[in-house]
Amino acid sequence: MSAANAIGSAGVAILLIAFWLNLVGKLNRSSLLYQVLNAVGAALSCYASWMIGFLPFVFLEATWCIVAITAILRPVAPN
Repeated sequence: MSAANAIGSAGVAILLIAFWLNLVGKLNRSSLLYQVLNAVGAALSCYASWMIGFLPFVFLEATWCIVAITAILRPVAPN
């Protein structure tokens, strides 16, 4: 397995685990862990896409990563 395949597989696995945990109600989409998993998974997937020169997924995953990081950094409203 090439490095790009290994990195991309890890990134996609992280994204799918976060999605599955959200679907089964174990992880709220506004939780810090969910957003961190999305940011890390998207960053890895973006890098792997860059390694193989597949620009459509570089842009997709970079956008996904930026959105997740924005969610991590946004201030939490007090209850």
